[in-house]
Amino acid sequence: MSKEKGKQFAGKKIVVLGLAKSGVAVAKLMKQFGATVTVNDKKPREEAAGVEELERLGIPVICGYHPDDLLDESVDLVIKNPGIPYTVAPVRAALALKIPVITEVEIAYLLSDAPIIGITGSNGKTTTTTLVGEILREATLSPVVAGNIGTVLSEQAVTVTSDQILVAELSSFQLKGTRDFRPQIACILNVYDAHLDYHKTKEDYIHSKFNLLVNQREEDIAVLNYDNEGTCSAAAYTKAAILWFSVKEEIAQGSFVKDGFVVFKKPAAGPLQDKLADSPEVERIIRVEEIALPGGHNLENVLAAVSIARAAGASAQAIAHVLRSFAGVEHRIEFVAEINGVKYYNDSKATNPAAAIPALRAFKEPIVLIAGGLDRGIDFKELVPLLKEHASGLVVYGQTAEILAKRGTEAGIKIIKRVDNVRDAVASAHLIAHPGDVVLLSPACASWDMYKSFEERGSIFKESVHKLKTSR
Repeated sequence: MSKEKGKQFAGKKIVVLGLAKSGVAVAKLMKQFGATVTVNDKKPREEAAGVEELERLGIPVICGYHPDDLLDESVDLVIKNPGIPYTVAPVRAALALKIPVITEVEIAYLLSDAPIIGITGSNGKTTTTTLVGEILREATLSPVVAGNIGTVLSEQAVTVTSDQILVAELSSFQLKGTRDFRPQIACILNVYDAHLDYHKTKEDYIHSKFNLLVNQREEDIAVLNYDNEGTCSAAAYTKAAILWFSVKEEIAQGSFVKDGFVVFKKPAAGPLQDKLADSPEVERIIRVEEIALPGGHNLENVLAAVSIARAAGASAQAIAHVLRSFAGVEHRIEFVAEINGVKYYNDSKATNPAAAIPALRAFKEPIVLIAGGLDRGIDFKELVPLLKEHASGLVVYGQTAEILAKRGTEAGIKIIKRVDNVRDAVASAHLIAHPGDVVLLSPACASWDMYKSFEERGSIFKESVHKLKTSR
């Protein structure tokens, strides 16, 4: 990061709402650049991470409530944790005072010297972001992977150099709080109904996703899903050249499947011409059967990664090399163990029904499904045909247990068990499953009614499965 970029915050009065990793990181950065920073978190002091570290740096931290006098006309900027809704009092007060309210993703853009690849979508973000990072690393393009994937984006933005690439997984929560954010390569994988408890309307959710594209220029690239109606409509929101990807159609430019191969077709005109000048018009990247990443749904993620990587300058050879070995990410149809002929899979990252559907389709074996979690008012009706076709048993827990059990009954599942938590669900599924079955944790819900994150939920599932294995 150039020192000049940090100077824009010198002397500014900034309020950081919410701690966690991103709040702590951005508060420290703002202090480093000479801003006057105050941090506020509604959690009690003993539950709020990083308080003592910030106070040692001279940053006041207010915990346990939102003070009425936290904001006034002298505040220049509010940087909020992405998960804090816009309905909370300090955010409403800031907007009423016309104080900009942003997330640390915007800060990352303002500070980064590296070009940015931004990847979002309702499903597949982590897999695609990780895969792109691995391909660019193989191509010696010096990627730094951060964002919603677990590493604070702004923290990385201050260290990357202009000859590196910042690869960012971005959520709708993060993107809603952007103003000038501009990735040189942007990808929207898909758009389904999700997070409506936060966004309130589908329109707000979609527009938040599309914030990824709105500041792009003619020299930039947008990678979009030709097969997804919501994603196709995103083309109208960007000035960038578009690379499509499709598992169903042979398209004019981008990546698709033909004759059993993943194929990339370069554009006839536009900003990629110089970069791909020495490449053939159509490239066969890899046979589909050679791809290590399991599950038919992952073919979309692969195709997206191919278009992103080619746009970034990775060779077809580098892409193929990684695709032959990359087997996926933790908590996404992750094989855990085989016990007494039953295979256990962790798909905790399936935080909505659209994410659980590909997991149900991924197996030919009968599935004992473990599902449940935060109630966001979803009816889960789209799961009924999949449950009818694939599930031999259903174990439900959490706030959505009742509605999921009802859908299981509609699907004709004869064995439905209600339990209190994921540990109990594993024990119950173990008793239901027969040799040759799959026990699949694919909750179709967020974890926050019982667990801090889908990672915690998935880790508890895996720990419980391994305990079954050792207790045989």
